[in-house]
Amino acid sequence: ATLKGLPNLLTLLRVVAIAPMVALFYAPQAWAPHACCAVFAAAAVTDWLDGYLARRWGVSSAFGAFLDPVADKLIVGAAIVLLPTARVDSGGQAIATWLLSLPAVILTLREIFV
Repeated sequence: ATLKGLPNLLTLLRVVAIAPMVALFYAPQAWAPHACCAVFAAAAVTDWLDGYLARRWGVSSAFGAFLDPVADKLIVGAAIVLLPTARVDSGGQAIATWLLSLPAVILTLREIFV
């Protein structure tokens, strides 16, 4: 009976994962970008898993149906906001920093309209 709440817990964990993802994104350690990516990848896996478990166990809820897409939008939105602030090693050459924002704008529009 205690596992019945696992799908909603996994969804909540995706929201909680935003803070460590942001912290790792800006951490100066060489391993931090990989850890940040791992947090995002784990969130993607839990996105699939919570829906699978809820359907398989027949424990779909109005709360879960509401929170799942909200959690998705929040973590993807956080990643989109982080993208244009990424450190770029340009090898001493000038780069158009506005180009870093273009993917973020496109992905944000996709998130809004899908």
